[in-house]
Amino acid sequence: MFYYIIISIVSLAVLLYASDKFIESAEKIGLSLGISPFIIGVTIVAFGTSLPELAASIASVYSGTSEIVVGNAVGSNITNILLVLGLTCLVGRGIHLDFDIWDTDMPLLLGSAFLLYFTLMDGNLSLIEGVLYILALVVFLLNSVFGNDEESENGEKINALDFLFLIAGGIAVFVSAKYVILGIEGVSKLAGISPEVISLTFVALGTSLPEVVVSISAARKGKHAIAVGNVLGSNIFNTYAVMAIPSFLGELVIPQGVLNFSIPFMIVMTLIFGAMTFSRKMGRWEGCLLLIFYIFYIAQQFS
Repeated sequence: MFYYIIISIVSLAVLLYASDKFIESAEKIGLSLGISPFIIGVTIVAFGTSLPELAASIASVYSGTSEIVVGNAVGSNITNILLVLGLTCLVGRGIHLDFDIWDTDMPLLLGSAFLLYFTLMDGNLSLIEGVLYILALVVFLLNSVFGNDEESENGEKINALDFLFLIAGGIAVFVSAKYVILGIEGVSKLAGISPEVISLTFVALGTSLPEVVVSISAARKGKHAIAVGNVLGSNIFNTYAVMAIPSFLGELVIPQGVLNFSIPFMIVMTLIFGAMTFSRKMGRWEGCLLLIFYIFYIAQQFS
């Protein structure tokens, strides 16, 4: 048991560090090519912070524990809304938005949550539904790129080391993800806990740490829009990319418990997230409420 726990912790630490380097290198390359910071934030950063979830899900398919995929995606989305936003509200002393995310972004997020539920109702994610997810992700990316008026900054000189760190970070992410899943399998078998529960709780929490770091850092600097946008973009990537890409590599097992409780709970929390941002501000008390919901969710999983 101790051996598998150590493997999980060390591999997860390497996974998070490699993801951080991947994101940092991708940001620098994007800026050097003259891509605006806003586009980088909602695309590269959002995808980068979801990279641990994607890597862990792909590794789980190859290891024969594909039930981790949906648990990881749904659990990470719930963790992003409840834990990440809750902590961001407390650290940043509330969240204030200077633009209306209900214009396009929030409807796209709600649409992704409902699409996930309706496509998984039959307990299966077909090839056509996986392709549909990718098309929906393309729509989100096109809206992010062409739906804003921010001008690009002047490009800086490209550093060859950034490309090296980008490649090395990507390789380290997928290798470490394999050992994260190995550790999870060992712990779940010896402790008698299903991989589904571990993926919905511990794996979701671990792979959501990049979102925690990015959002809290942005909140401390007063960049509340980045914190909210990171959660919003990461959740859309989790729903579409983390579910669709592994489904092309093998059949996904959809646990009944996820369909009965976790996905409906995720939809309700997404609606609450939308309601809280309707006034373009979230206070500390709302952050406390989100954290209380998160504690309830974790307790419910282990009950």
